[in-house]
Amino acid sequence: MAIEIGGKPVGAGLRPMIIAEMSGNHNGSLEGALRIVRAAAASGAHAIKLQTFTPATLTIDSTRPEFFINDPGSLWHGRRLWELYGEAHTPWEWHKPIFEAARAEGLRCISSAFDGKSLEFLIGLDVDAIKIASFELIHIPLIEAAARSGKPLLLSTGMATMQELDDAVAAIRAQGNERFILLQCTSAYPSDVQNANILTMNDMRSRYGCEVGLSDHTLRPHAAFAATALGAAVVEKHFTIARAEGGVDSAFSIEPAELRDLVDGTMLIWRSLGEVRYAPQAVEETSLKERPSIYVVRPLKKGELFTEQNVRVIRPSNGLAPRHYKEVIGRACARDIDAAAPMSWDMVVRSEA
Repeated sequence: MAIEIGGKPVGAGLRPMIIAEMSGNHNGSLEGALRIVRAAAASGAHAIKLQTFTPATLTIDSTRPEFFINDPGSLWHGRRLWELYGEAHTPWEWHKPIFEAARAEGLRCISSAFDGKSLEFLIGLDVDAIKIASFELIHIPLIEAAARSGKPLLLSTGMATMQELDDAVAAIRAQGNERFILLQCTSAYPSDVQNANILTMNDMRSRYGCEVGLSDHTLRPHAAFAATALGAAVVEKHFTIARAEGGVDSAFSIEPAELRDLVDGTMLIWRSLGEVRYAPQAVEETSLKERPSIYVVRPLKKGELFTEQNVRVIRPSNGLAPRHYKEVIGRACARDIDAAAPMSWDMVVRSEA
């Protein structure tokens, strides 16, 4: 069953909603954020997405070792969480002008909530959908509160075990909310397409009886295309004006031309899915005329037998269908026949009863 996000039906069988995730790519500038909104709309996105937090809603101001990112493979290796989140956050007073600008461009407005305060703030702004990030999928109190809001929910599933997913889905349904979409996600920044595991979408749809989609951190469009082919309801990608401008998430964000390619590509793939069909289409009418059929290829006199030398299956389709070929061979012709004549049953002597 389709879910409405900002009045737009979203679900399997419908064109996927493309969500442009701004994150911290505004680099601390409201005008930069508004530029991203305008570029997302011009590139064909259907929704803009923010992240609603402050350093204090995500962590505490500590210098203990565990409050630093200690992964040499991370873009943020060595960064202290408090400082990183301060750089990456979108000031809450910017949300309203960003949402107003987005809606003026025809975009839906979505944001990630990370705690009760950010959730209440977003509901007050009449956000079109609430996102639960992969890291917060285990935050059951937050998920319960988000589900009680009645807003559509998008839940990224990076790192999640099946038990954790079971718990999250049960928490939503316990609040009487069925308006949720599970997003296949790999929590690596950027991630490689070989780790996308798009087939998980099919299993989640079957296992949880819900809509599914993709939150994609690869730089190329192929995972999104595969997800579209498997019926993704939404596709979310991080978006920036230019990776060269830098920013905490720029390294795994796509640019306007890439977003346009993604939007156009997913639309074409969705249109190509069509329906289950086993009959000729109107557009195949000309091709039908070029199918092979049975032709008499040498002149014959009345009474002669049809043989493999004087009867062939060739194009075009004016004669009997090829499935009758064996029935014709060895029978006598009922009249004189010119060469290159399409075969018909009135050319064949009827068998004696």
